[in-house]
Amino acid sequence: MKKKFKNIIIAVIAVVALIILFSSLYTVAENEYACVVRFAKIVNTVSEAGINFKIPFIDEIKYFPKTMLLYDIPPSEVLTSDQKNMTVDSYVVWEINDPLTFYKTLGTMTEAETRLNAITYNALKNAMGNIKQNDIINDNDASERNDIYERITADVADISKTYGIDIIDVKVKRLDLPEANEQAVYARMISDRQQIAEKYTADGQYEASLIRNDTDKEVNIIKSNAAAEAAKLEAEGEAEYMRMLAEAYNTDDKKNFYEFTLSLEALKASLNGEEKTVVIGADSTLGRLLTGETLEN
Repeated sequence: MKKKFKNIIIAVIAVVALIILFSSLYTVAENEYACVVRFAKIVNTVSEAGINFKIPFIDEIKYFPKTMLLYDIPPSEVLTSDQKNMTVDSYVVWEINDPLTFYKTLGTMTEAETRLNAITYNALKNAMGNIKQNDIINDNDASERNDIYERITADVADISKTYGIDIIDVKVKRLDLPEANEQAVYARMISDRQQIAEKYTADGQYEASLIRNDTDKEVNIIKSNAAAEAAKLEAEGEAEYMRMLAEAYNTDDKKNFYEFTLSLEALKASLNGEEKTVVIGADSTLGRLLTGETLEN
């Protein structure tokens, strides 16, 4: 009986020892911090992965992520410098760089997100409060707004470091107009685009008129020069023609033959119609030709 009782006591002690042993061990993963809390105070922080020891039933382990975290901030309204409402939707990329400070100042991830929400909203409100709405809503390259994001990130990081938080980035996903302002802004944008289009049209018409005037001027110059050149060639041709005639009919025989040829052509031209009667003077060259008189007489 005593031996059996002794075995039971040994078994109980072994079980208690195992419970104490397992209660004194805790593991830390690669992507997390482990904070040993004793009587509501952190007595040790472990960032290396592995198995560690703690005082069983007294120490409590708080785990916090070591990786970068994304917090999507709920959309909120801000005022621009010209007192226009805008809805901003943003997010924060952050990480815990000092778990001891993080636990002392915030304690939980929920509280950290609440604090980040307030800090980021204030930074966005201050940044947008120095910018006009037209400088935000435009067709410019989106990279031009990177300076704004960098200032917001710097402001949020400056405050967040007091909580053991490192801010990696703050980005605005979307800047929207409140529904009440959308139509007014769209109408203004349409009017601006119409004015730009009208200016382009007017400039194009002006340039087109200049081109047409220059072209018409060049065409008139070319026509005038061509007409002058044609008149010159025609005069030269007439002069050459007369010279060749004078050279070809430089004797009386040739002259009489030329006159005879011209008379025949005139007679032929007069007999083209249905009427074949021709009235010719007897003393005319053609009359003497037809009566058989010689042209010398």
